Amino acid sequence: MKKIISIAAISAALLLTGCSQVSSAASVGSFKISQSTVQSSIDSIMAEREKVDTSAMPLAYGEELNRSQMRFHILTELLSEAAAKLKITVSKAEIDTRRANIIEQIGGEEELPNALVVAGIAPLDFDLYLQGVILSDKIAQGLVATGVTEDQIGASIQKLVIDMAAEKKITINPRYGAWDAATADVVPVDSAGSAVTQSDE
Repeated sequence: MKKIISIAAISAALLLTGCSQVSSAASVGSFKISQSTVQSSIDSIMAEREKVDTSAMPLAYGEELNRSQMRFHILTELLSEAAAKLKITVSKAEIDTRRANIIEQIGGEEELPNALVVAGIAPLDFDLYLQGVILSDKIAQGLVATGVTEDQIGASIQKLVIDMAAEKKITINPRYGAWDAATADVVPVDSAGSAVTQSDE
């Protein structure tokens, strides 16, 4: 499952701040992520957990699960924006091919629910996740072509997404956490300390 969860390696690229819009979970520039979108992902993950044996799985719950899904939706949007700036796109055929490859790697369609639960990916978000992975791969290929070494690809992609986050106006509803500049992650609001925030005011 290393390929499936590899996108988590650049999750530190998210720039999350306070949000005054209670109906919105977050925004990336003019792109809005609704609370219902995030909640649907959480509900989907919880429903899938009921179908598999999770006794030996280190799973996220409560606020931690909320933050992980918030992180996923903002990260995929930032990655998409960064890729668009580089004129990189992903077709449905490419997503379908990657899906088929992953299903083959994990041992068949019947193993997919368990794999998604382990990876913390909602079934309804699987295609969006695959799109992000493919975009990341294409960006990496482009970086290699410009002379970036293999050991610097992860950091280079992270920088691209961080730069995109800085370019966009990023906000997040405090119920999902806050951006901590010291750890470069989404943290609980009461643990943010001197977390960097942005405001419309």
